[in-house]
Amino acid sequence: MAEITEIVESLVTPIVDEKGYELVDVEYIKEKSTRYLRIYVNKSGGIDIEEVAQVSEQLSEKLDELNPDPFPEPYMLEVSSPGVERPIKKEKDWESAIGEYINVSLYRAFEGEKVYEGFLISKDESFVTLEIKIKTQRKQLSIPTDIVAKARFAIEF
Repeated sequence: MAEITEIVESLVTPIVDEKGYELVDVEYIKEKSTRYLRIYVNKSGGIDIEEVAQVSEQLSEKLDELNPDPFPEPYMLEVSSPGVERPIKKEKDWESAIGEYINVSLYRAFEGEKVYEGFLISKDESFVTLEIKIKTQRKQLSIPTDIVAKARFAIEF
């Protein structure tokens, strides 16, 4: 499946770059009995529905032209904004998340938990450092990067 997302990324990148948008993520997943090709795009200040529709139309045309067709079965194409709780995947995402409130899910428990939320202090090759709140106390926690399954921006309550 990684090959499919790479193909799609190579098709959509010139489209979004030309418009001054950012390609946030490409997913090719199966939910119940349906395959979905999900493309998340954004731009500074947010992206509107018309801009998303333009990217969707252009990408749909490019996908229809692919020969041979890399998709093993029919799929639904969804192009959208990543939303407020967008994923943090690329290095530039991590850099822009410094000082922001994020959610980090882990492959295995670390200090008794598999999910943490807090302000991102730093991220390097070895650790993701968060400032978390435990009751009324604030604490810095350095989580090994090799156990981080995924991260996303979050809303603090």
